[in-house]
Amino acid sequence: MAEEKDSTTTAPPPKPEQKPASNKPVPKPLPQWNVVLIDDNEHTYDYVIGMLGKLFGHGLDRAYQLAKEVDSSGRVIVFTTHKERAELKRDQIMAFGADPLMSISRGSMKAVIEPMP
Repeated sequence: MAEEKDSTTTAPPPKPEQKPASNKPVPKPLPQWNVVLIDDNEHTYDYVIGMLGKLFGHGLDRAYQLAKEVDSSGRVIVFTTHKERAELKRDQIMAFGADPLMSISRGSMKAVIEPMP
């Protein structure tokens, strides 16, 4: 007796659905800007440390290291972000007010923003 061949074939498993390619452009990351604190002789370490903690969330150790660097080199990068936020943070530094611990302090510290190289 001969075997009968089954005339039915098994279909291959279905392929997973592929999402159609999107025509949307992939967003480029925003250029980064540094917020640079400028040294002066009208603000104490306590002022700088407190300001950096309040405006940038730097802890005491990090804020102290930044205060030492601005004191020794005359400037220090305190934050890096996109341009609009860098402008905001610069403006916050410049609006922080005088140091109440120094009678010669007439106002806030200075800061600039610079494009990150």
